Amino acid sequence: MALFLAGTVLPVAGTPFQFCLLQPPETSRLLASNPAPVPSPDTESQGERCCSRNPEVLEPNLVLFRSNCLPFAVFLWAMSLYDGLAGVYPEEEEDRHAVQMGDSDYEEDESDQSTCKATEDTTPMDVKKGKDIQGIPWDRMNTTRDRYRQARLQQYANFENIPNSGRTSEKECTPAEKGQVYYEFQHNTRSVKSTILHFQLRNLVWATTRHDVYLMSYYSVLHWSALTREKQEIIDLQGHVAPCEKHHGNFSEGFYHTQVSTLAVKNNLLVTGGFHGEIICKFLDRRGISYCCKSTNDDNGITNSLEIYEKPSGSLHFLASNNDCGVRDFDMEKFQICNNFRFAWPVNHTSLSPDGKLAVIVGDNPDGLLVDPNSGKTVHDLRGHLDYSFASAWNPDGRTFATGNQDKTCRVWDIRNLSKSIAVLGGNIGAIRSIRYTSDGKFLAMAEPADFIHIFDVDSGYSRKQELDFFGEIAGISFSPDTEALFVGVHDRAYSSLLQFSRRRFYSYLDSTL
Repeated sequence: MALFLAGTVLPVAGTPFQFCLLQPPETSRLLASNPAPVPSPDTESQGERCCSRNPEVLEPNLVLFRSNCLPFAVFLWAMSLYDGLAGVYPEEEEDRHAVQMGDSDYEEDESDQSTCKATEDTTPMDVKKGKDIQGIPWDRMNTTRDRYRQARLQQYANFENIPNSGRTSEKECTPAEKGQVYYEFQHNTRSVKSTILHFQLRNLVWATTRHDVYLMSYYSVLHWSALTREKQEIIDLQGHVAPCEKHHGNFSEGFYHTQVSTLAVKNNLLVTGGFHGEIICKFLDRRGISYCCKSTNDDNGITNSLEIYEKPSGSLHFLASNNDCGVRDFDMEKFQICNNFRFAWPVNHTSLSPDGKLAVIVGDNPDGLLVDPNSGKTVHDLRGHLDYSFASAWNPDGRTFATGNQDKTCRVWDIRNLSKSIAVLGGNIGAIRSIRYTSDGKFLAMAEPADFIHIFDVDSGYSRKQELDFFGEIAGISFSPDTEALFVGVHDRAYSSLLQFSRRRFYSYLDSTL
């Protein structure tokens, strides 16, 4: 499915091309000669509203399509239609931070970056003095934070492929006690602009240590050092990207103007997946690009997710889940596909169990699958969700795993009894787009499309949680491998940033003397 806005098409993970006019015929016009107006804050539902299935909640001149092509500049314009803080920040803030809708990256002047860095970054000391963690000057707004939050909760329209799935699933949610503090605010930098290129795909932030995080910022893959507070461009995807190594199956011509839909970084390997099945691999300890290929030539071949893993033999692999209903296993020792499994519906996310013996497959179907990753055969169906799923993750214990769905829930499953989920964790406003467990299995974090991240205490049976509350679309979440840091990419027209939280530790006097 795709979102058509002012004469252009925004790709959406889903099924083949289908046209749906969402306005009365007498009001329909050629969009090229009558561009769609930007909805006002008074009438615009936030977040995923413009992608709603209900024609009544769409502004005039918005049309839904099913397709898979997109000019990047139009995506930026489309995202601005449902930016969370549009219309509520002061005029001078809007002028200063508004993203220019060009065909290339938005880049601030270097001198502007240096002079603004101190004011754009927020520290715990700033927060103690009353500063908002995102640097939003609520005292100069035409509303208060509480009033805006309430309006946001009431107006945000969750995108659903199956109508009323979110409302129905609320009845099953496991109660969880709020107010816990497992991760404390550590830093927010607006010198790094997290961005999103697909409203359903939110795996664009990856931490490799507590100090190192990789993320997408427009056409660039960036590295951010939480230690030095400096950023570095790792790959520039706006121009020509081609491999500098010779391997069988390498697409030596490379790619131009690659639109990245998903990202994964692990074990010194960085992999990006594109809207047309492009795969670009870079080893972080080598110069240049090691491997490029097209995982599929299907017209509906967007790469929905990537999962890097290590075989028991030590060889490095990754799984690519595509909209053409395929899951492909890439061997990065041989630089080739070693398995290609087909399913009955587009696959949005795949997660491999810690021992590598099972894989969770979720996609454009309410039911998920537990499969044998060596044969692709289904071991068990996962029944319970009411809409399409876009996230999954395994607990390091190897017995339990979680799936995230557009019905606004995350379900936790136990492989010892898959007849039903052992917990149903509910969100506040939208789909569960990404899920992460800490490496020690103590916490599970689930991210909604915007504003909220929920961190559950696993040992409590998911009955206690911390709720991170901010404003903006969530590009991705990532725990550091040592569990000490949690990074959150936030996309907003004025307040795009990278948030960092640190694990709260309680040490006794005796601990300090050891």
